[in-house]
Amino acid sequence: MKLRILLLASAVLLALIIPAEAMAQGCAMCKAAVQSADADEAVFGGETSIGRGLNMGILFLIPVPYILLFLLFRKKIMGFVKEFANAQG
Repeated sequence: MKLRILLLASAVLLALIIPAEAMAQGCAMCKAAVQSADADEAVFGGETSIGRGLNMGILFLIPVPYILLFLLFRKKIMGFVKEFANAQG
């Protein structure tokens, strides 16, 4: 129990010490694609292929952590769903 508390405290302390700029690093390819576009083009809001490509990439990357978490905890999740379905009251 003490080891868990120590690890949690260390992780929180480390997260507080690291500057926000270090955690907000973007993808190098995305940054290069945006910077290579002309300045007068509307990259994120217009009908450009760069904006559409970046948005599609983001949409493909969003579900991956949730799928991994579901695969990791599927037995616990399904047990909870079965218990909830069989509950009386």
